[in-house]
Amino acid sequence: MNKKITVTSPLLPDLDEFHGLLKEIWDSKWITNNGSFHKRLEAALAEYLKVPYVSLFTNGTLPLITALQALRITGEVITTPYSFVATTHALWWNGIKPVFVDIDWKTGCIDPNKIEAAITPKTTAIMPVHVYGKPCDMKAIQDIADKYGLKVIYDAAHAFGVEVNGESVLNAGDLSTLSFHATKVYNTVEGGAMIMHDAKTKQRIDYLKNFGFAGETEVVGPGINSKMDEMRSAYGLLNLKQVDAAIEARHQVAIKYREALKDVEGIEYWDDLPGVKHNYSYFPIFVHEKEYGMTRDELYFKMKEQDILGRRYFYPLISEFSTYRGLESSRPENLPVAHKMANSVICLPMHHALSETDIERILNCITKK
Repeated sequence: MNKKITVTSPLLPDLDEFHGLLKEIWDSKWITNNGSFHKRLEAALAEYLKVPYVSLFTNGTLPLITALQALRITGEVITTPYSFVATTHALWWNGIKPVFVDIDWKTGCIDPNKIEAAITPKTTAIMPVHVYGKPCDMKAIQDIADKYGLKVIYDAAHAFGVEVNGESVLNAGDLSTLSFHATKVYNTVEGGAMIMHDAKTKQRIDYLKNFGFAGETEVVGPGINSKMDEMRSAYGLLNLKQVDAAIEARHQVAIKYREALKDVEGIEYWDDLPGVKHNYSYFPIFVHEKEYGMTRDELYFKMKEQDILGRRYFYPLISEFSTYRGLESSRPENLPVAHKMANSVICLPMHHALSETDIERILNCITKK
């Protein structure tokens, strides 16, 4: 049987060095609660990502939940149906109503032209997503937010290291959140972070992620336990050393995919955007049945039969899940582009360790019908 090809693999640190760091943690007798490695990783990430402040979390969902708490968001938040469910689950857990608007076919991100019509007196914020690491139209979104006095929280789970004209996308909006899950370009096995612009906000976030404690005997708010431990922080420091090489390896995979697929009728993909430093988190293709001669699902299951694990990210849309299906904004006629994308997308395997043989087998599955 052929070796199974998966969507991604964790970036493995040097194990000898990792063992040394684990011993250092053990000898220090400090395993969690803002330890030495936690502080070092926050500082290293702030420098690498070109952002002023980073607060580490134990996963990528909790910073979304905490960001909404920190900015005291209530009522309704305009967001996208084309994302992982954590985006809107964070709203739901805060008692906030998500309001879905359609997306832009060229990026998969929220369409700014659809936002204003969805604003009501209950709207307090916009939560866009940098889908597949493609940057949103941040200027257009901010212009709308400023016009209506709305906060902007970016779900940047896919956007580690992404820049536009040399500026990190993580500096946009009021807050941005990251995921360091094992499937991401950069990971701490499980983890996440929030990016903020000033020291006062970072202090508030750091209180909230540690039960609200501002000292040994003082609690300043109803916080949660979502801080990152020392072992994952150490792992993250090691992964940061090799993330550039991993991104470049993914870039080379993307080049090979594009070259092989450019003349395949009915298969659409995205080129790099001008002025954008991409991280090649994902490589989505879009299957157009009439031209390709096969449905998206037929190709998807053909790949599975050959032990090639593509993913239908993001299918079904969040708006189609039972929790959200009854919302007025979830009606399919309101989200035609999102439905088209969800029903045609396959994210091809994308990671730094794909061999030439792996890539050839993936492409043969697509091109040889």
